[in-house]
Amino acid sequence: MSELLGVAVLGAGHMGADHVRRIDRVVNGARVAAVADPDTGRAKDAVTGIDGVSVHTEVAAALDAPGVQAVLIASPGPAHEEAVLAAFDRGLPVLCEKPMVPESAGALRVVEAEARLGRRLVQVGFMRRYDAEYQRLKSLLDSRRLGRPLMLHCTHRNVSSPPDFTSAMLVNSSVSHEIDVARWLLDQELTAVTVLRPRPSAGAPEGLLDPQFVVFETAEGALVDVEVFVNSGFGYQVRCEAVCESGSARIGEEHTMVVTTAGGAREEVAQDYLVRFAAAYDREVQAWVDATRQGKVTGPSAWDGYAASAVAEAGVRALESGGRVTVELAPRPDLYA
Repeated sequence: MSELLGVAVLGAGHMGADHVRRIDRVVNGARVAAVADPDTGRAKDAVTGIDGVSVHTEVAAALDAPGVQAVLIASPGPAHEEAVLAAFDRGLPVLCEKPMVPESAGALRVVEAEARLGRRLVQVGFMRRYDAEYQRLKSLLDSRRLGRPLMLHCTHRNVSSPPDFTSAMLVNSSVSHEIDVARWLLDQELTAVTVLRPRPSAGAPEGLLDPQFVVFETAEGALVDVEVFVNSGFGYQVRCEAVCESGSARIGEEHTMVVTTAGGAREEVAQDYLVRFAAAYDREVQAWVDATRQGKVTGPSAWDGYAASAVAEAGVRALESGGRVTVELAPRPDLYA
């Protein structure tokens, strides 16, 4: 493919608008061909200064717009299933932000539909797999230089949560990234989950169970723990330490600028995931564009999206019940073997 890949971006909110900017200004080999959002004004704002873009309120209209060859879905999670299946009907490759589909039943329908096509069309937006530090940790663990991994200790902190954020969303929204990265780093499925609830922080909104401590068990007996704290008040922090048989490795120490003035020093702390993982998002979208232009689909699959939703659902049940909940996965289609 010699011409630029025409991309329809579905959703022009915080994430979608950033992807529009990324495709227009950062990524090579692609252009924004269409944008769809129920809020026409928001969609028009996202494409200000970009020539040749059509703006739509309906998904189908954007997918059918002239020049569209691929789809980037950045709309709210409940809208993803319909959009992905519409892309399937048109044979369009898809980069779908997480969650692929929030409910595991819907995610499984996407997996089954793609399996019937007999070829992959979906890459799921688990961008941490494209972060340089996570990639180095993955290479180290795969090399077995430290022996078998026994535990992963993870930290996930946000400055504050949106007004409509619920206790369940700490697991099925925030921790969904740790779910995927644990499966990827360890190359194992997560088989059970327990959620422990310390007393809520005084900085958490009334009724929000924040922070939480989530423990996953894996198919080969490793343990993964995640401290998730979405109203820390001070910054966006993501860390991971792998403890192995003969050593450990830790990432996410925020090697950033330190400002020293009279009487002290101050280290900058990222306030937003779009800051902390900016380079990872750039690499993710560039990899998707490069693969699509070659007629390939790489990266996290629809099966990965389904597995993350199934584990997250088990996690919400564990949060609500206070007990250990096992993860039930459907048989994996041969397409994802």
